[in-house]
Amino acid sequence: MEVKGYKPQSEEKVALVNKFKDLEKQLGELYKEAQASGLCDGRMLAIGKTEAQTAFMWLNRSVFQPEDFFV
Repeated sequence: MEVKGYKPQSEEKVALVNKFKDLEKQLGELYKEAQASGLCDGRMLAIGKTEAQTAFMWLNRSVFQPEDFFV
């Protein structure tokens, strides 16, 4: 199966992205813990979540290098 705009990926690239995904999951668990603690400013915590999601997206895109449909 193929995803439009993505080239077939090597096992090494998939393994690297899976490591990023594992780290993202760990960070997500820590985020939920922080949120439940009531110790964090909710707005700032939400911004941190969004920025972390953005960072992981860019990390994964740096590996898979999808086609730019706007060029």
